[in-house]
Amino acid sequence: MSATWLSDVDEELSTGEAAPEPTVVTIDETLTSERLDRYLTTRLPHISRGGIQRLMREGCILVDGKPAKPTQHPVAGQTVEVTWLAPRELEAKPEDLPLDILFEDDDLVVVNKPAGMPTHPGHGHEGGTLVNALLHHCAGSLSGIGGVVRPGIVHRLDMDTTGCLVAAKNDAMHLGLAEQFKEREVDKRYHAIVCGRLPNDEGEIDAPIARHPVNRKLMSVQHGANRNARTGWRVIERLANSTLVDATLHTGRTHQIRVHFKHIGFPLAGDALYGTKATAQLAGDTGVRAERQMLHARSLAFTHPRNDEQLSFEAAWPSDFERVLHELRNAKTNS
Repeated sequence: MSATWLSDVDEELSTGEAAPEPTVVTIDETLTSERLDRYLTTRLPHISRGGIQRLMREGCILVDGKPAKPTQHPVAGQTVEVTWLAPRELEAKPEDLPLDILFEDDDLVVVNKPAGMPTHPGHGHEGGTLVNALLHHCAGSLSGIGGVVRPGIVHRLDMDTTGCLVAAKNDAMHLGLAEQFKEREVDKRYHAIVCGRLPNDEGEIDAPIARHPVNRKLMSVQHGANRNARTGWRVIERLANSTLVDATLHTGRTHQIRVHFKHIGFPLAGDALYGTKATAQLAGDTGVRAERQMLHARSLAFTHPRNDEQLSFEAAWPSDFERVLHELRNAKTNS
């Protein structure tokens, strides 16, 4: 079996090519409530917020000739110059990073991934990833199918998505788990806070997802695309101008839940790629602002490839998710 399931969700990795020419951006409006790093993700959509922050740390982003800070505000008329770093060949190295382990045996490990931790190294994230942490924790004992950049990784979560993720310690386990993902035999349930109050109690979004035709950093619903995508959902609780939902992935497309809820008009709170306007509106109406997409891989269930045991795991909400949820439960709206 070819273990290519991850290709549906991977970002491109560094290739050692020369750095591109500097990019110059002119800020067209003053935004006193917006951080510069968040703003630049909308003007430079091919690079993540983490990548922008790294460039700022390296002194590669200047505002009117002075080093930029992530927390400063965009001001109309300012000129931002971005000097790109040359890509480097990547190889994940062990790092002693904390892990919240939900289950572990000789074949696999299930973790509760925190926000801000990429699953594996990539552009702007050579270290500090889940792979680096797993290499240290497992003393290098991870499957080699993912190569030197993503050993053990059968599926991934976006950097700012939290929750359940399983990694394989050997190739046989990797192949067995990958087959279950490919055949959609893995039960993946997510909790999300979306902007707006969903009118129905449950539903299903069946809409194909592909790369955005213009902005290659984004995904979008494209009718006629050959990559079908299906997400089931039910309302857990209606909040102030928002809804807590339980979402079930029936396919595994890049950004699937984020894109699908944007498609039906209820983007995730805090989503810097697909929900900036809705998040700002929610903050204005309720005083509650999410600093990352409110998406948590709540549970994961699959069959252990070695002994056919049915395994099921659940990850507690992280503190920031709980905070936003609590504040939205108690918020008074302005609309």
